[in-house]
Amino acid sequence: MKAVVIEQFGDPEVLSLREVVKPIPKNDEVLIKILKTSVNFADIKARRGKKNGKLPIVLGLDAVGIVEQVGEQVTDLKVGERVIAFPKNGSYAEYALASSTLTFRIPDSLGLSSAAASPIVSFLSYHLLKSVARIQPGEDVLIHSGSGGVGTVAIQLAKYFGARKVFSTVGNLKKKDFVLKAGADDVFLYDQFDQKINDRTNNQGVDIILDSVAGNITRQSINCLKKFGRLVQYGNSSGEPGVIKTNDVHSSCRSILGFSLGTTRKEKPELLKKISNHVIDLINAGQIIPHIGAEFDLATIKQAHQLMESRTHTGKIVINVSTHVQ
Repeated sequence: MKAVVIEQFGDPEVLSLREVVKPIPKNDEVLIKILKTSVNFADIKARRGKKNGKLPIVLGLDAVGIVEQVGEQVTDLKVGERVIAFPKNGSYAEYALASSTLTFRIPDSLGLSSAAASPIVSFLSYHLLKSVARIQPGEDVLIHSGSGGVGTVAIQLAKYFGARKVFSTVGNLKKKDFVLKAGADDVFLYDQFDQKINDRTNNQGVDIILDSVAGNITRQSINCLKKFGRLVQYGNSSGEPGVIKTNDVHSSCRSILGFSLGTTRKEKPELLKKISNHVIDLINAGQIIPHIGAEFDLATIKQAHQLMESRTHTGKIVINVSTHVQ
């Protein structure tokens, strides 16, 4: 089978499409013929060698495809079914293995591109807001990086869960209209966003902040987090640590919460299984509409990575792997 393999860390030029051995599923695994996958920022970090991976590596965190083969212990999935999955060893390939616990059946009415754009961003956004931040109707929410795949879905879900106001940040004002269209009530540049949030909330701040940037953005976020508010830190795209002082939280009853979808997939996949039907139903019903900013073929994966690193795109970058659809 064909797969995109990296044998050294570096720029997009290290991505190489080649023939590799097709995997065989173990007892609790599913072999999936991949139709589409997507590019996530974690793929960029892994390619650069910042995820502690061992070479050679096939990148890719999620996929949509057709069940090709199941292990002997798999009873809830059948050959020929359409699924989304979080593969074990990368999804930039024609076939991939996934644990049956992290493979989820999808309805025939769900389009393949929408399904491919959904797994990471939808599962992550749902869990961040509902399970980690414990969002309540009437609360105000700030979502950083609102023009990205997670940001646009998190904005939609915050509204769905009854948020009163949803604010967002972007690195370029050219993306403002796109984020407003996704459902945000107001959009700010990162520079002094904390002051602007406080101005909009009568110096009360917001109840929930979703922060995937870290660094100085985390520091500023504390300045506009309401008493009893929750800041959820789930990434560090800035590459810098966010510094929080204990006296920022104890007297104000604010909480700093951490979450990693990767750690959850590895150590507590049952948490994702628990919410999977809710998430898939919302996608199928159009309550979650993942924006697809660009589509590439597996052979042009280098260009897809270049686009993500340019930070000029909006929404998700989808990769077409196979045109075979049942």
